[in-house]
Amino acid sequence: MKVPRDLSGFELSKLLRRYGYEVTRQVGSHLRLTSNIRGAQHHITVPAHKNLKLGTLISILSEVSAYLRLSRSNVERELFGD
Repeated sequence: MKVPRDLSGFELSKLLRRYGYEVTRQVGSHLRLTSNIRGAQHHITVPAHKNLKLGTLISILSEVSAYLRLSRSNVERELFGD
């Protein structure tokens, strides 16, 4: 599965709502998202840039998948489709 190359930080934050993440604050050009779906709060920082760099996006997806105890490929499939 290929991850999108033209995804913005705001678009990613909307997609991550599926996993209970909500924007809790914004400082400068970074969004702080928090999820409490597994009983413990999990925070991730997403750059609010027009296009996220591929490495940044993969790193964020890896953090989310580790928190959810899913494989990164499953998270990518659920967020971006087949």
